[in-house]
Amino acid sequence: MIRKSMASAVAALALGAVSSAAFAQVPANITAALASPARPAEDTARDAARHPGEILAFAEVKPGASVVDFIMGGGYFTRILSGAVGSTGTVYAYQPAEFIQFSAKYGENLKTVSAALPNAKPLDGSLLALDLPDSLDLVFTVQNYHDLHLKPFPKATAAGVNAEVFKSLKPGGLFVIIDHAAAAGAGTTVAHDLHRIEIAAVKAEVEAAGFKLEAESPLLRDSSDPHTASVFDPAIRGKTDQFILKFRKPG
Repeated sequence: MIRKSMASAVAALALGAVSSAAFAQVPANITAALASPARPAEDTARDAARHPGEILAFAEVKPGASVVDFIMGGGYFTRILSGAVGSTGTVYAYQPAEFIQFSAKYGENLKTVSAALPNAKPLDGSLLALDLPDSLDLVFTVQNYHDLHLKPFPKATAAGVNAEVFKSLKPGGLFVIIDHAAAAGAGTTVAHDLHRIEIAAVKAEVEAAGFKLEAESPLLRDSSDPHTASVFDPAIRGKTDQFILKFRKPG
């Protein structure tokens, strides 16, 4: 019993050390962005589950960077990226025209968030004719890569997007993708119904565009997710198994 208690205590101390070390590795520009009083309370309440500091450190977000928040949703990461790149950097908040047509809320979010951030610029072109700015340092997308395989879009949509991202990045620039994991062997077949995608399919598609997979993070992995339910199912929402991939454009 004593031995078990000691083991538990050691494990807890080790976990604390790992957590502290991870936090210590988050650069000052990112920690300052997270601490900004301008962030909405509903955003900061989600930080513990979403680990934005560690993720943006993994994405190598630096002051002065030029970044695209690709399919920016409600702007959670747009706001943090804005603070992290600072006044000398630029964040392009991209919301696809197709999403805005589907729901006006997407367009409202784009306007509201970009208007509130002095270094943010809104983009709302079609996914099917994507035209990103040149010389980007980072294209960052969270829980949206699978959308490139939704049934309304042509089968070549993902290939076209990946090609444009590759073209727009500087040599050495990064493409960081976070998404909900599908079961092994599912490929892209459940993207529309479950809003998931198999990690192997993402790696294959992005590398086919010329990128090199540099690293992946287990930060959002969750082995308890059975990978069989829609990510919007109340039983699993907010608790899905997610992968984080970092690709680099050679050069």
